[in-house]
Parts: sequence; C-alpha cells; structure tokens
Amino acid sequence: MITVNADGKIMVRRCLVTLRPFRIFVLGIGFFTLCFLMTSLGGQFSAKRLGDSPFTIRTEVMGALESRGVLRRMSDMLELLMKRMDILARLENSTDFHKGDEARFPPDRIQPAAGLMERIQAIAQNVSDIAIKVDQILRNSLLNGKVGEGRRDQCEVPRDPKYPDCAGKVEWMRARWTSDPCYAFFGVDGTECSFLIYLSEVEWFCPPLPWRNRTAALPSPPPLPRVQAAFRSDLAHLLDLIGTGKESLSFMKKRIRHLAQQWLRAAQRLEQKLKGRQRDQKHILIHIGFLTEESGDVFSPRVLKGGPLGEMVQWADILAALFLLGHSLRVTISLKELQSHLGVPPGRGNCPLTSPLPFDLIYTDYHGLQQMKQHMGLSFKKYRCRVRVIDTFGTEPAYNHEEYATLRGYRTNWGYWNLQPTQFMTMFPHTPDNSFMGFVSEELNKTERQLIKSNKVSSMAVVYGKEASIWKVGGKEKFLAILNKYMEIHGTVYYETQRPPEVPAFVKNHGLLPQHEFQQLLRKAKLFIGFGFPYEGPAPLEAIANGCVFLQARFNPPHSSLNHEFFRGKPTSREVSSQHPYAEDFIGKPHVWTVDYNNSEEFEAAIKTIMRTQVDPYLPYEYTCEGMLERIHAYIQHQDFCTTSSPPLPPKAKSPAMQSPPSPLALSPNATHLVWSPSASRDPRAWPPLDSLQVWVSETRHACTETCQQHGLVCEPTFFRFLNKKEVFLQLSITCDSTEYEMNHLYPAVAENVHECYLQKEPLLFSCAGYNTKYRRLCPCRDYRQGQVALCRDCL
Repeated sequence: MITVNADGKIMVRRCLVTLRPFRIFVLGIGFFTLCFLMTSLGGQFSAKRLGDSPFTIRTEVMGALESRGVLRRMSDMLELLMKRMDILARLENSTDFHKGDEARFPPDRIQPAAGLMERIQAIAQNVSDIAIKVDQILRNSLLNGKVGEGRRDQCEVPRDPKYPDCAGKVEWMRARWTSDPCYAFFGVDGTECSFLIYLSEVEWFCPPLPWRNRTAALPSPPPLPRVQAAFRSDLAHLLDLIGTGKESLSFMKKRIRHLAQQWLRAAQRLEQKLKGRQRDQKHILIHIGFLTEESGDVFSPRVLKGGPLGEMVQWADILAALFLLGHSLRVTISLKELQSHLGVPPGRGNCPLTSPLPFDLIYTDYHGLQQMKQHMGLSFKKYRCRVRVIDTFGTEPAYNHEEYATLRGYRTNWGYWNLQPTQFMTMFPHTPDNSFMGFVSEELNKTERQLIKSNKVSSMAVVYGKEASIWKVGGKEKFLAILNKYMEIHGTVYYETQRPPEVPAFVKNHGLLPQHEFQQLLRKAKLFIGFGFPYEGPAPLEAIANGCVFLQARFNPPHSSLNHEFFRGKPTSREVSSQHPYAEDFIGKPHVWTVDYNNSEEFEAAIKTIMRTQVDPYLPYEYTCEGMLERIHAYIQHQDFCTTSSPPLPPKAKSPAMQSPPSPLALSPNATHLVWSPSASRDPRAWPPLDSLQVWVSETRHACTETCQQHGLVCEPTFFRFLNKKEVFLQLSITCDSTEYEMNHLYPAVAENVHECYLQKEPLLFSCAGYNTKYRRLCPCRDYRQGQVALCRDCL
C-alpha cells in the first residue's frame, strides 16, 4: 500500500486536472514513435536493394546502427513513462483519495481518467512489442552488414594482365584518395574495396569485382532517334543564348544583328545547293574560354578602347553559322557554367564526369581547353575527340605531340595536347595541318559597289591601327612623310581626353569609330596602310571588300618564333613574310601591295602606282557568309575524330620482309607524280575523296605546304597515311638502300645523297609544315574549290 502526505495528494490532483493536455502530449509521443519506426523499417527493407548504389552496403549499415541506438533510448523512455503512469494508477485507486475529494472531483471526471490510463498502458505495450521486433530485424541487418564489411575489408588487388595499371592505381588511391573530395563523392571511404569499386566502375583501371551486384551496369537504353537539322530563318534566339553582361558579348551581338540579312540569304542559298540532303542535328557546346573571369578576360575591358576585336569577330560568326545550320547550341563564358553543362563532380577535377557527355561537339579555345582538362579528369581523354579548338595562329604537329615536343625542343605553353592537328581551327588558311575556320566580311550589292567606285578619294589613306602603341613603330616618320606628300592620312586611334602624342600632327585622327562609321571611312579612302602589326587581322579584308588597296610591309627576314617576341611561345614555326600573308598570297595585286618600307624608292613608287590604279571591291568567297556556312557544314558532316581508324602500324624491325598491301597509287600519265589508281578501291566514306590526291616530291628547302602551292594545289595531311609505305618510294623511282621508321614531323622523306628513306612512326606527326636541307619530302596534295581552299572540288 502506497501512502502519501497531503502535499502528495495535492500534486496528484493537479496532475489529474491537467490530464487532457497531457493526453495530447502522450499521443504526440506515440505518433512520432510510430512514424520513426515505420521510417526505420522502410530504410532497413530498402537496404536490401544493394544494386541501387555502388556503396549502399556501408551507408545502410551505418544507418542501422544509428537507428538501433535511437530505438533503445526511446524504449527506455517508454518504460519510464509506463512506470510513472503505474504510480498514477495506484494513487487513483487509493481510498483516501476518493473520500477526501469526491466533492471537488466528481466521479464522471475521474472515470475517464482511469480509462485513459489503461489506453496509455496499452499503447506503451504495443510500442514496446514493435521495438522488440524491430530490434530483431536490426540484429539480422547488422549481422549481414558485418559480413559485407568483412568482404569489403578483405578485397585483394586482382592480378589481371588486361588491367596492368590496377595495382599502381590502387597504391595511388591509398596515399591520395583524400586529396580530392570527388573520390568521396563517388563513395571512396579509405577501404581497399572502395578503391577497387571506384577504379573498376567509375574509372576503368581495374576489373569488375565478382561479388558486386551488376544490375546498375546493365546496358543503357538505345539513344533517341536523331533529329534532322533544319536551316533557321531567324537569329533572335541566338542573341538570347549569347547572354549579356560583358562589352565583348554586346559587340558580338551587334555584329550578328548587322550581318543578319546577309547570313539569312546565305543560308537560303546553301539550303538550295544541298537539295534537301539529310543532316543530323548536333548538340554543340560553345565555351569561349578567353572571356571567362578565370582566364583574366583582358579583351572585354578593351572593346571600347581600341583593343583587338579579331577573336570576337570570329566567335560571333561561328555562333551565327552553327545556329543557322540548325544545330542545338549552348553558350558558356564562365567556368561554373562549363562545369554544370559537362556534369563535373564536386571537387578539384581529378574524377571523371558524373554522366556521359551530352554534347556531340565542343567549340572552345586554348583557355577553354585548359579549363576542360583541369575539371574533366579521365573524361577529357575519352571525349577530347569531340573538341574543336579555335586557334588564330595555328598549332603544328611537332608542337602538338607531347613526347616529341618535349624531346625535340618544340614544347611551348600552348602545345602538347596530342589532338588530331585538324581539330585546331585557324582564322586564315595558313596552316594546312589545321582546319581553316575563318570569319566573314560584309558583302556589297551592285548598287553599293558602284556608289563606292564613284565616291573614292584617290588621295585619301587610312592607317590600320586603333591603339596608340602601334604608332610607335620605328622608322614610321620616314615612310609617313613620303605618304603625306601624296595623300591625306586618316587615323582611328583611341584616346580619352588628349590626342595621342604618338600620332603625327599631320594625321587626321577620328578617334575610335563605331563599326558602321569606320566602314564609311573605308568606302571613301583609296589606301589602307599597315604598320606591320597587328598580324593577320580581319580589317585588311574589310578594307579590300570596301574598295581599298591594302599596302603592307615585307619582312626580311621573315618573322617567326626564332626572331620575334610576338610569336615566341606560340606552337608554330611558321615564317611570316608580311603583316598579312593571306592577303599577299591568296589575293595579291592590284588589291594588295607588299613592299619594303625601308626602301624609300620602292615605297614611293608603290604609292604613285596605287593612286593611278582603279580597283573594284573584292571579297574572297571563303570569307562570305555562304562560304563560311559551306565550310562549317562540310566539317560537321565529314570530320569525325572519334571513329577514324589509325593507319596500320609499321612492321617490326625483325620482319623487314613482311608483306604489306599493294599501293593504291599509280604514276601519272606524264610520270611527274602519283595519283589514286583507277583500279584501286575507294572508300565512299573517305573525306576528302581519294580521287583528289596527288603525290609530289619536295625540293630540299621546301615544306610540303610550298610544294603543293607550286603545283596549284594544297597540302592535305589526312592523305599522308597512303604515302607512308616503302612501295611509294619505288613508284617514284627513288632508290632506298635502307628504310627506317622513326618519329619525325618531316617523314616520310628521303635523304638522296645517302639513299636513306624514312617512314613515319607516329601518325600524329604527319605534317605539311617543316623542311630540312637534308631531306626531300613526300607530299600529299589535293585540288580545291575556286575561292574555297578548305574544300576540294568534290568535297561538298
């Protein structure tokens, strides 16, 4: 019998008076407990689906341990609650309690309270029973988890000759798996098995573990059918894709709007030319790396201050062409956007992408290429065949091949990527080893052309150069004084408040002009004169298209990375003989004059002749909107660097008599070169078509680029694989006392004085560029379309 004093009775009475809110509290505890138990049970049942995640075992077992502890604490709380309720129930049954307080607590109030006590006890008992059952389930789960943990901790590194790098990669992971959070993101936790799971399922250095549930690795469903690309007739959506926030973007959008009608008409003409040919729509990412904040973006702040615009001109035209051809585009100018579109996992960029690359092609520049390599891990090597690099000055194979560049002294800050050289795309067709991307200049209609001819001022010259630093060229006073005798000289040099002191007083400086006002100035001027810098920009072509004669300096000796600071570090050995070699070689007189500025007589004679010469506005077809659309269409349709098979490996040194297939080449009718044999088979997928191939032998001081040009052709590096055979030397009546396979960007070639022949060992080193006085090179040449040097006659 429990006895209580008067204070105890008062406390109990207060407890019973407040029993209704206490009932709500108890019911809340019970409801929360039931919800927690249901969640725990569901989690434990889901833990049996081990295939849901590569690392489900460890995660669910840890969850089970935590749930077990929480349930034990809740069970203890329920037992304590039951004991206290039992005490209240005993107090309720005491005689003194009923007699002393009947008047103040009627029976109809106390009886419901007694029934509530019974219900609380029943709920507590049920929860206790459930807790016991759940505890049994957790014991079984924990036992299974220990078995799984034991299996994970007992993994051994497999010795499989198909995976020779596995052991080394596991050793690396042991030491450095915490160096990048991306490893933990993919489930690596420091155990041997987590290393092997990652290296076999995320990367591919180790064989799959036999005990792993492979349901997650089932073949993915086939890709959705390709959508056919359709020419677009409106550029408004492209302007939205480009975005806002930078002066460089504003410049590009203004350019696209200005040329919109020419682009649309060109797209209509190309659509008619292709006659409904089927074209798959490509998903294309355009990442303009040099405009990202991470690369410094030195261009945007200088757009309105006379800075270089050539790169932005080219990117604007690339965007317009790809969009009008009907492809699906994504445009990024920030590293964060790039990571999001690629699917980069969190961390420092050492892990592969979280999902397959969603883009068929990626157009970027060297800055973007570096950013992709830093954040894509092994996926960069896997997907780099889809990349196209916009590269103004070109990258020659000797600089592109990492091992060769390092061994032979060709390594620079911009080379060594081991891409196919034609993945680099240049502004001008100066490097046949690369693809020619180009840009466009504004075309004139007949009325505009006639108006320009009638309004030309024969004694007016405009200087090429918007920055005052360009006017610091040494010796300019001498040739500008001669020019000033015959012509009024105009400049467009940027300044803020005061006239730049570098600009002579007799020059009429207009300051930095908007593009349309600059074009009006060109339409009046007779001469557009360069000071030797900048190299290979778009302005000379714009001037020639507006009826100007372009006068430029001849460089003697030619400028190159060996003697000029501007080219030092660039991945090319190209020798530049003038400020604009394309204008000199592909256009020439009467539109382009290249003279020695240090020779006053030659310079003055050129000025006099130019003033007397009538020239029409001229624009090469390859720099029209239609020409660029045509070229990019051909590249997208035919350039595939992901499935192209490599040339056969050379025979081993121990088997020189090893038979090789007969050469598909035949001697031309005049016996001067080789052509594709009429009897040889032709791969219809080959591009350029094999019928366009001609094989010529260079002179000792000539590269293949010059050799092909001498015969009215262009060097085609994709054809080198057909020349890289000993039989080709025999067909050309070249005596070979010995034939060796070596890595050299000048091979295949012959050292005639010693009758030694050399074949190329590394396909990435096939190069049109380069020469040596020791060798005569075998050069693959092809024809080309009039005004479109990038494409052969049958390439479209």
